[in-house]
Amino acid sequence: MQPAQVSTRTDNHSKVYTFFSYINNNLEKPIIITGLIGSILLIVYQSLGRYIFSKFIPWITVPVWTEELARFLYIWASYMAIPVTIRLRSSIRVDVIYDKLSPKVQGISWIVVDLAFMLMSACIFYTSLSYLSMQLEYHQYTAALRIPYYIPYFVLPLAFGLMSLRLLQDLVKQAIESGFINSCIGVVVFVLLCVPVFFSQDINVLWLLFGYFLVMLFLGVPIAICLGLAALATIVGADTLPIDYVAQIPFTSIDSMPIMAIPFFITAGVLMGAGGLSKRILDLADYLLGSLPGGIALVSIGASMFFAAISGSGPATVAAIGMITIPAMIERGYDKYFASCVVAAAGAIGVMIPPSNPFVVYGVTAQESIGKLFMGGIIPGILTGLGLMIYAYFYSKKKGWLGVAREKNTKEFIRVFWEAKWALLVPVIVLGGIYGGIMTPTEAAAVGSLYGFIAGMFLYRELSFKKLFEYLQEAGAASAAIIILIAMATLFGNIMAIESVPDAMATLILSITNNKILVLLMINLFLLFVGTFMEALAAILILTPILLPIVVKLGVNPVHFGVIMVVNLAIGFVTPPVGVNLFVASSISKSKLSDLAVAILPFLAIMIAVLFLITYVPALPMMFIN
Repeated sequence: MQPAQVSTRTDNHSKVYTFFSYINNNLEKPIIITGLIGSILLIVYQSLGRYIFSKFIPWITVPVWTEELARFLYIWASYMAIPVTIRLRSSIRVDVIYDKLSPKVQGISWIVVDLAFMLMSACIFYTSLSYLSMQLEYHQYTAALRIPYYIPYFVLPLAFGLMSLRLLQDLVKQAIESGFINSCIGVVVFVLLCVPVFFSQDINVLWLLFGYFLVMLFLGVPIAICLGLAALATIVGADTLPIDYVAQIPFTSIDSMPIMAIPFFITAGVLMGAGGLSKRILDLADYLLGSLPGGIALVSIGASMFFAAISGSGPATVAAIGMITIPAMIERGYDKYFASCVVAAAGAIGVMIPPSNPFVVYGVTAQESIGKLFMGGIIPGILTGLGLMIYAYFYSKKKGWLGVAREKNTKEFIRVFWEAKWALLVPVIVLGGIYGGIMTPTEAAAVGSLYGFIAGMFLYRELSFKKLFEYLQEAGAASAAIIILIAMATLFGNIMAIESVPDAMATLILSITNNKILVLLMINLFLLFVGTFMEALAAILILTPILLPIVVKLGVNPVHFGVIMVVNLAIGFVTPPVGVNLFVASSISKSKLSDLAVAILPFLAIMIAVLFLITYVPALPMMFIN
């Protein structure tokens, strides 16, 4: 064979490999991006139709099926984004034990995690195919679109089949990396974990449910899969529910208009951070506060409070603000641990001040008004911000960290304010729309996402179409981790309800004491402990059905309790070992987490003081609620 022929064949093989590699890495992207954009535009169109088209352009009508189609598109986008989180290994999980293991044992742990996740995915894939065949046989149609139900439901076998494929790819990669012996150990551990299910006739249902959940949790299995596998083990082992039920819950549990607010707020936060809005907010805050002692620290807190009204996410706030202010503080001579902790603690305000994804999740779980919960978060957020500012001011003054003097005059203020005008409109549009009764939280989130795109692309011109698709995929992956968590927590919660776990817990706690002050103290201490190892959204989904009936029996307003719960779990964002805000801040400042765990203590004390203040003075969080 001639060298030229060999070279041509090699080039062809290389092109084929490149093509299939590209397809493999981008298979989910079109559906994620199309689903997110489509659902956002449909909800915006619905909002405009209600208030603008109906009044000024009456010949344009909004079809009744827009909301239903938007829901189906968001469900498709969310589930098709989960395989991306598998590839990136970015699912929400507890790493308390994992981080302390040797690299060899960590590899074995990943074998167990992949196998456990694959079992869950394969089960939903199989049962969803059975459910789909039933849909094909009985021809059920959707309420508004009047299309066969098997069309939207087809996302389940498609997404969970693709998840199984991604998990298999990750498993093979991990097995090669770990070696044959360690891989076999991982398989044996997984098999041993499965054995109790087949000998569970004499095991209490709750031991089976919570036992599997806790074991999987501390093995590092993603929390959503822990919930799903524990529920599945209980269904198979104790025959609690029909196995086909597993196929329905992943779809019906998230087919909800309020839950759609979560991916929309996440998208809004991502686009606004990328589009330059956070930078303009920082410039304005620097002008107002930067000349004081600890000026840039005060700027970080003030900007975080404002960005909280955009993103609804703690880690997103830390990333957006910290990427700019942490290096600036270090450059100006601040201690890097103080700089990191200021931003990490201020980022926790992101889930207090509305909009807030944890409030949305609590509202859906507790069936309470999301608008009222948002209003309840304003005072705790402001109190936390002011407390952090006071501490940062006096600590910086003591250390001699002075602000940078700036010329202050009307002309300069107008310039800085004018630069930030498009960013300042965000809370006016989003929160004004909600509290003015113009839009629901979901519609406001969709409008905020579209506004973030317009401001970043055309007004500040810091967002390009090329980058847009990357940011949309990032937003889709971030929201997908929450969506599957909601779905699996619903399955887990239904079994708890069948087994009367909430009633049993209420009876147990109230048998100890029925003093409201003591019960709230016990719950707060319990939630502070839970927040040290469990992500806030997962804790809300699991614990709300258990704790809410207890406090309601004592006369606590469910909205007030929702604020207590979210503020409490917000502290978990800065509490080792799972404090995600600390992880983000440490990666920016290149600091050790163990050092930050000590430096964060004064900030934690301030946040806990605010928590107990709003717990025992309910008039504070309920101030703006009718």
